[in-house]
Amino acid sequence: MSSQNDRPPPSRLAVFGAVTFYLVAALAMIIANKWVLNKSSTPLFFLFMQLLVAVLLLFICRVLRILKFNVALSMPMVKGLAPLVLINVIGLSFNNFTLQLVDASYYQVARGLLVPFTVATSFVFLHSRPSLLVLVACGIVTAGFLVGVLLDQQYSTSTESSSPLGIICGLVSTLTTSLHAVVIKRSLDIVNGDTIELAWYSNLLRRALPNASHSALLLLPVIHLAGETPGIIDLLTLDEVAKPGEWTTWQTFLAGTAVTGVFGFLICIAGFLSIKVTSPITHMISSAVRSVFQSLLAMWLFHDIITTGRASSIGIILIGSIYYTYVKNEEAIARAKQGSSSTAMYERVPRKSDVEAGKKSTTQD
Repeated sequence: MSSQNDRPPPSRLAVFGAVTFYLVAALAMIIANKWVLNKSSTPLFFLFMQLLVAVLLLFICRVLRILKFNVALSMPMVKGLAPLVLINVIGLSFNNFTLQLVDASYYQVARGLLVPFTVATSFVFLHSRPSLLVLVACGIVTAGFLVGVLLDQQYSTSTESSSPLGIICGLVSTLTTSLHAVVIKRSLDIVNGDTIELAWYSNLLRRALPNASHSALLLLPVIHLAGETPGIIDLLTLDEVAKPGEWTTWQTFLAGTAVTGVFGFLICIAGFLSIKVTSPITHMISSAVRSVFQSLLAMWLFHDIITTGRASSIGIILIGSIYYTYVKNEEAIARAKQGSSSTAMYERVPRKSDVEAGKKSTTQD
């Protein structure tokens, strides 16, 4: 039986296809979200509709036997999924609030502290002590975030206000993303002989339908408490006449829900496929390319202004993130080499029967 390391590496066409798939899915998700949230005053209801589309697509895939996962609802499952669902709802909600309050080109800056938050939460909850080079990478990313916040205080070019609320929502969204990774890492059962990325991939798909459906149900009371009920009623009863060449708010909401629901379903597969087929470093570089394309598309579609401070911030954050990925990859390779070398140091101790057999063979000779 051949090990995973003996398998031939993916072809260039497979790598190109995986990276392109990830880029298109991620860009479509961000741009479509921003397109709807520019017109809609109900970001949580929009998120609720996205989750319903994801649940529907996952259920169809299960019926067609494309994906296999458990849909049975039990109290142990509810208790087990409770932290993951709660963090998921909070993270997605604040993610939509961030995208509503800041420009699409500034979104990368508002959520720029993902690397430092991930290192901090891993240290607190998983007791994973970061190396000096990891702390250097965190310092670079933090510096990039501060450059964007201090030098470009016009977080949204569509409004004249420069409220820091978008930055606060971005920080909460980033913190929940790092906590989400910790919760998943704690609950993972890694299969021997399989990669961590593949274990993540299968585990997420296996729990995808319960997670999405529970998140949608949990959002219902939150939507009402957030005061979005009047906005939903206005959206459903608004008799709006579209201008020539433009869409009504309801048409934009429905189209955006369909697009983001489909691409939200695909981006989970695309992200893990990109890591599995390529490598973490290639995946991080493709994320950097996505950020550049995202800023350019925001300039074209939403007429965002890319200031010097905003561009410098994005560049520094990307450099720090790529350096962090490089350092973690090198540390993983070093640990793997150290493990193989320490195993080779210990030779197998011969059993008593082997020694006696050897003596008999020598006597007979």
